[in-house]
Amino acid sequence: MLKTFIKAVLAGIMIGIGGIVYLSSENKIVGAFLFSFGLFTIVRSGFALYTGKVGYIPENNPSYITEVLMTLAGNITGTGITALLIRFTHIWDKIHASAVNIMTAKIADGMASRFILGIFCGMLMYLAVENGKNCRDKSDVSFVFGICVPVMIFILSGFNHSVADCFYYFSADVTIDGALYILTVALGNAVGGMLIPAVKKYIIK
Repeated sequence: MLKTFIKAVLAGIMIGIGGIVYLSSENKIVGAFLFSFGLFTIVRSGFALYTGKVGYIPENNPSYITEVLMTLAGNITGTGITALLIRFTHIWDKIHASAVNIMTAKIADGMASRFILGIFCGMLMYLAVENGKNCRDKSDVSFVFGICVPVMIFILSGFNHSVADCFYYFSADVTIDGALYILTVALGNAVGGMLIPAVKKYIIK
C-alpha cells in the first residue's frame, strides 16, 4: 500500500503539472495537448492514477478496491503538494485566477450534470490507459495518439476529471462545496471507467 501511495502521489504531481500548463495556455487546444503529458508520463512510468485504475475493478478481486482508494488518496495528496508549492512562485497569481474561474463554473453546475460529465471522462480515461497498455511495445505513434487524444477530448468537451479538478480545487481555495463536487465527480469517473470492462465481462463475454 505504501508503494501504491507513493506512485499515486507522483501521479498527482504529474496531473498537477498538466493542470499548470493548461491554466497557463491561451490556446485551449494546445493546453489540452500539453496537459496529456501528465497521463502519458503516468502510463509510461507505471505511476498510479485513480481514473486509470478504477475502471479495472470488475476485473479484480474486491481487495483491489482498497488499492483504488489508496490511489485516490495519493493523487489528492500529489495535487495538493503541487498547488501548495506553486503558491511560492511568480506564476501563482495567474494559476490561481484561472483555477477560480474554472472551479466557480464547475461548482455552480448541478449534481446530475457533474456526475454525468464525470462518467464520460471516466470512459475516456479507461480507454486512454487501455490504449497505452495495448500499444506499449509498439514503436509507432499509436502509443502517444492512443493516450493523448482521449485526454484532449475530455478537456475540450468539458468533461470532469476528479484528480485534475483536485488541483484546480486546491489552487482556487474553494470551500466545502468544492469537496462535495470532487466526490460526485470521482463517483462519476468510477461508473464511467467501469462501464466498458463490465459490459465486456458480463454482457458480451
